[in-house]
Amino acid sequence: MGMFTIGNLTATRIEESYEPNFDAARFFPDWRPEVVHEHRDWMVSDHYDPATGMLKLSVHSWLLKIGAKNILIDTCVGNDKPRAHRPMWHLMRTPYLERLAAAGVRPEQIDLVMCTHLHVDHIGWNTRLENGKWVPTFPNAKYVFSREDYEHYLALDRDPRTGPVNGGSFRDSVLPVVEAGLAQMVTGAGALDEYLSYDPAPGHTPGTIAINLAAKGARATFCGDILHHGVQVYHPEWNSFACADAANARISRRRILEQCAGSGALLLPAHFGAPFVCHIDAKGDRFAPRF
Repeated sequence: MGMFTIGNLTATRIEESYEPNFDAARFFPDWRPEVVHEHRDWMVSDHYDPATGMLKLSVHSWLLKIGAKNILIDTCVGNDKPRAHRPMWHLMRTPYLERLAAAGVRPEQIDLVMCTHLHVDHIGWNTRLENGKWVPTFPNAKYVFSREDYEHYLALDRDPRTGPVNGGSFRDSVLPVVEAGLAQMVTGAGALDEYLSYDPAPGHTPGTIAINLAAKGARATFCGDILHHGVQVYHPEWNSFACADAANARISRRRILEQCAGSGALLLPAHFGAPFVCHIDAKGDRFAPRF
């Protein structure tokens, strides 16, 4: 857990897992071994495990406290979810809800859930298994989904040639929320309240959104998988294997970096290793993280 202050608000990291979990050369098609030597001072061992060649990626949510409201951004993989395509996430059992409780919040106290996109590791705790049925974990919350992502994956899921989509996560972690009448679909750019807004950032998925927070002159951006790893700050041209639209993913990544560098916004990704957040410094036409 880690708590970060943005103006008069707080963002608390709710960890699900943090371990070496993806082979770097497979995760990033442009990966070069010499990158480790170049960035060893910050990369080892919080972001990369040289013994295995694995990236050390965190999977976590961000809990925002805005006045009396509790807002959760991205919901990880989830417990009991059948994920045969990712053995490390298959039928997981983690104390995620206990960690949420340690931050002072019970599931029924969450007012809003925002998913930056609808991949398996960002929607899992949307639901939990109860009497053999997937039910919303946060029964009093509205769940904000990108309409573009929802309609894209709904079409793929309904097609017998491509469904079930995203390892089955669309069916067990998105559809039950929609069927319960708890989904709030958004499109384009917009504001949810005086503090929170969202912008389209397509590329990783068709409907990926960046979530912006502004409070007392301070700014923060929750980027989901627009950036997976700190090395992409130095190499915004690097896409992961999971980026669906390579060209737009690069455009969205550079736009986020430019905005953070220009505004001083704190970047709060979904998967960076410790210290899990950073500021962005512009270095000519390049960028560097300031951890």
